[in-house]
Amino acid sequence: MNEIELKYGCNPNQKPAKIFVESGNLPITVLNGKPGYINLLDAFNSWQLVQELSQATSLPAAASFKHVSPAGAAVATPLSDILKKVYFVDGIELSPIATAYVRARGADRMSSYGDFVALSTECDAQTASFLAREVSDGIIAPSYSAAALEILKTKRKGSYLVIKVDPSYEAPLIEKKEVFGITFEQKRNTLKIDATCLETIPTKKKNLSDNAKRDLLIALITLKYTQSNSVCYTKDGQAIGIGAGQQSRVHCTRLAGSKADVWYLRQNQKVIQLPFKTNIRRPDRDNAIDTYISDDYMDLLQDGVWETVFTEKPAVFTKEEKSAWLKTLTGVALGSDAFFPFGDNIERAHKSGVDFVAQSGGSIRDDNVIETCDKYNMTMAFTGIRLFHH
Repeated sequence: MNEIELKYGCNPNQKPAKIFVESGNLPITVLNGKPGYINLLDAFNSWQLVQELSQATSLPAAASFKHVSPAGAAVATPLSDILKKVYFVDGIELSPIATAYVRARGADRMSSYGDFVALSTECDAQTASFLAREVSDGIIAPSYSAAALEILKTKRKGSYLVIKVDPSYEAPLIEKKEVFGITFEQKRNTLKIDATCLETIPTKKKNLSDNAKRDLLIALITLKYTQSNSVCYTKDGQAIGIGAGQQSRVHCTRLAGSKADVWYLRQNQKVIQLPFKTNIRRPDRDNAIDTYISDDYMDLLQDGVWETVFTEKPAVFTKEEKSAWLKTLTGVALGSDAFFPFGDNIERAHKSGVDFVAQSGGSIRDDNVIETCDKYNMTMAFTGIRLFHH
């Protein structure tokens, strides 16, 4: 098959819509559901991302995509007991690919609501069972076990989008797209991101552990498929905060940093022990956690909103407590899809526990950025590569 008709384009009024290849067959098979235009943009970007993550780390990889940028991306590194509780898989032995997706989805559950899923290896029954409980639009993977496919076909009243992709497919070297009736053409971004990108280190501190290198590579590969400007914080094999599509780089750094902060605040015992009602829906629970961590919680306590979610009024998570907890976050890696023009990005990154940085370098203010990294004893690599994605 070399063509698939879609429901519509980006919006319902944009009909007709389709995908096609000019020669040969499409590298995908739709096993269930009917794909939409944005579904497939997410599918093709996320599939490339997890392929590259897996190749760079030799681990199964997963991504959670929303609106052509990742909400989360991860590889299958073991979960701590605390993260198992935070990700609501406490007491469950997870397969490697399920672990990767639990990490990817757990990075930013608010943004992953209604996501598109990508897996680098076969979707097993455990991953499918986990997905069956979540609000999600579709999945792309190289294969599915019979049990997994049976589970996924029951999701969303039988309409859940399931796509099988040919892992041997290689896209043409030249890619095209049309905007305003005008065709754009460029060489596809085939840049290979590996540890050689991290060899130029201009900071006083030079050490990069194997884990730090892994996390920096995860950040950079994730940014390769994130709408620019973009910044990504990573730790322990997963993205913990992604800032996408901002016009100012420092706004990317702040946005991604605030998400990384929320990820870590969720690991505080005050949050883990919140007294949720037994019948609370997952999205309502996630919203409640986000609200509890926010500075607006005092107002909500006074309004009695807590009564709809909790069995009893939780103790307030004070600003002082949150600040003290965030100061214990260390070992975070930070990647940027282009150079940092000022040291203010590093100042913000420091507040979220960043010890390792990878960015292109090449700013007229590189000296200021290096000086700021040295101020906080960070190791920074100049990759010499730009990763804009549009």
